Amino acid sequence: MFSAIKSKRMTGEEPIVTPDGEVKGTLIEFWRWAHSDLISNAERGAFAEYLVACALGISNTARVAWDKYDLISPEGITIEVKTSGYVQTWEQKELSKLVFGIRPTLGWDSKSNEYEAEQKRQADIYVFCVHKHIDSETINPLDISQW
Repeated sequence: MFSAIKSKRMTGEEPIVTPDGEVKGTLIEFWRWAHSDLISNAERGAFAEYLVACALGISNTARVAWDKYDLISPEGITIEVKTSGYVQTWEQKELSKLVFGIRPTLGWDSKSNEYEAEQKRQADIYVFCVHKHIDSETINPLDISQW
């Protein structure tokens, strides 16, 4: 049996090293390479989770990517953050329609590594985040007024 690995919050300064100890880069360089497209669906979703975590004062931990809800408050309230946006990174013929899915599901428990038996909504609270900006020339998800 292999125990679950608890994610720890990184600084970005951690080196990426070869087996012989040569530094090939840093974690922040990887983050810049992999996660700079905040308009794409996956990154926009993770970024919106971070915005909600900041608003609730609970952004001091590492994100758990595959749990049945996105955030948990200090009081134990579970929160699912749903995002949508009109503009995508790919070429569009028209603005995207906003869609949010909250149907009951089988919850995945990252601690037990198993699905729950009962279908239900997985969080106590759902937060719907819309990136509402539609001008692709000025789009900037880091500008909170565009949400």
